[in-house]
Amino acid sequence: MSRIAKNNIKLPEDTICSFDNNVLSVKGKLGETTLLINDLFTIKQQNNEINVLPKDEKDKINPLWGTTAAHVANTLKGVCVGFSKILELNGTGYRASVDGSNLKLQLGYSHDIEYAIPKEVKIECSKQNIIKITSINKEILGVVAAKIRSYRKPEPFKGKGIKYENEFIFRKEGKKK
Repeated sequence: MSRIAKNNIKLPEDTICSFDNNVLSVKGKLGETTLLINDLFTIKQQNNEINVLPKDEKDKINPLWGTTAAHVANTLKGVCVGFSKILELNGTGYRASVDGSNLKLQLGYSHDIEYAIPKEVKIECSKQNIIKITSINKEILGVVAAKIRSYRKPEPFKGKGIKYENEFIFRKEGKKK
């Protein structure tokens, strides 16, 4: 039985929720989003709290119960507070800049990399080596950050590449004579 799904999810202030036909619609101060809920579960809203409940008693042992509750909580947090990730570029001549709806990356290749920014995501480059990615959808945010990082992963010898803000890169010693 999931301990996460048993707990109530508090509905933040200035947030409106509606649930019908297995679709949860959430509207908050940062935007509006929908979440498709599995057929096995239903959502009850009462007293500024939301419960994810299984329709059948046998589904209380289903691991999707806790997963569904976590997705609902992330959706609520996304429309109220939002999610963000910060990427750092380490290396000589590594730069990033936002050009309209494209992210332009100079990562030591013979060509610049143009990344088309999805509509659900905002990207800011306050410095040339810092990329701040924000979104109300945690899943899309992670995919975008991982895609940008994949253009030049940090390498263990010099530490050059794109890394997350608090990521530790285990450094290796080079060859010895």
